Amino acid sequence: MELLSVLIRQVFIMFVLMAVGYYAYKKELITDQGSKDIGKILLNVAVPMIVISNFCIEKSPEKTAELLQSAFLSILGMLLSVLVSVLIYHKSDRIGEFSVAFSNAGFIGIPLVQATFGSSAVFYITAMIVLVPLLQWTYGVYTITDDKGFMDPKKVLKNPIVIAVILGLIIYFTGFRMPKIASDIISMISSMNTPLAMIVSGVYLAQSDLLAMIRKKNAYLVSLVRLILIPLLMVIVFRFLPFENRTMKLAILLAGACPVGSNVAIFARQYDKDHVSAVEYVCLSTLLCIITLPLMIFLADIIL
Repeated sequence: MELLSVLIRQVFIMFVLMAVGYYAYKKELITDQGSKDIGKILLNVAVPMIVISNFCIEKSPEKTAELLQSAFLSILGMLLSVLVSVLIYHKSDRIGEFSVAFSNAGFIGIPLVQATFGSSAVFYITAMIVLVPLLQWTYGVYTITDDKGFMDPKKVLKNPIVIAVILGLIIYFTGFRMPKIASDIISMISSMNTPLAMIVSGVYLAQSDLLAMIRKKNAYLVSLVRLILIPLLMVIVFRFLPFENRTMKLAILLAGACPVGSNVAIFARQYDKDHVSAVEYVCLSTLLCIITLPLMIFLADIIL
């Protein structure tokens, strides 16, 4: 019951923030170019700060072991998501392929994991929170643009997310204690991500046909794959892995079962792709996850 209440609260917040963006666009308080500029700030500044902040924790042998185990499970879950997205959507729907591959592990995943398994369990999804933007910036952008340059090693190393991951790993493994003013700045910049991403998504929503979204069959298919098929595959695979930490498995599964990540709309707009469909996939899957997420966790709790 607590899971459902937290989920409804997060979904409500998301749609209120989107409504702000919707209103701002309709009242001409923000333009197309303005929303695109905000998107650049999100992708190049806010998201990298989120990545770094997730590594700013106290190092210990136990934490390192849990980090490595959770990273393995997260990578496995992400590989399953990408594989399913390729098998179903490769070249037929680029935005659908991107949407299915990446969940909203940050905004929805973090509070749900915290409410369901406790604050300490958020550490278990650190790797997934880092992996999602990292893969979005590389493989994801390649998916929607078909530009292999985004997968070029030299270009990847210059990617702001990759740089943030490297810095984060250095901070964690060296045990570097960041000055409070620096951690406060990182925290403040990181906190901009969700409200700005949702407001910009609201701008995109204002440019779409809401009735068409409800009638669009492909939006339901994306939601079905993202919310049910992929989590079920994760449950089956996790069931046979030897890791004894059951809470870790459930936390990563919960993050991986979240709806379509809102960044797909930002990326689609940045690269002049079908951002209207991207917003529709985000909105519909977010609404439907109120039903699917509790169901998936209920099943996983029995099987794992």
